[in-house]
Amino acid sequence: MINQLSEGEIHWTYNIESNSVALIVKHLSGNMVSRWTDFLTSDGEKEYRNRDEEFIEDISSKSELTIVWEKGWKTLIDTLTALSEQDLLGNIYIYGERHLVLEAIERQIAHYAYHADQMVFIGKQIKDSKWESLSIPKGKSEGYLNQMLDKHQDKINKE
Repeated sequence: MINQLSEGEIHWTYNIESNSVALIVKHLSGNMVSRWTDFLTSDGEKEYRNRDEEFIEDISSKSELTIVWEKGWKTLIDTLTALSEQDLLGNIYIYGERHLVLEAIERQIAHYAYHADQMVFIGKQIKDSKWESLSIPKGKSEGYLNQMLDKHQDKINKE
């Protein structure tokens, strides 16, 4: 999704109260690093995190933005990959509030989906009809359905 935007477009905002894609990425990464570092053993809101700084435009390029983006996701994926089944039923803390590990995971994934949707919305505002849909484009539902049914017809017939 970021790859569809130019260097300038990653900083576009609708108004002064809006966040750019760059700020959303910076915030997501800051959140991910804080929440998922030492996930099982320390509060998810780390003392070193300065959430307010995540909303200051200081990312200068798409390459820097990509590094920030990947750092957050790597922290999340590495932590989730290392969890055991037993870990999922344990408790962790975020802002001092206790959460079942499964609940904390759901909370964070919903948060990330919310912000990812904001980024898509911004991209659509900027690119208009040039935006490449991340799902089934408008007016293409029937064609997509037929394509998928054709693709899986052999499997359907064997069942």
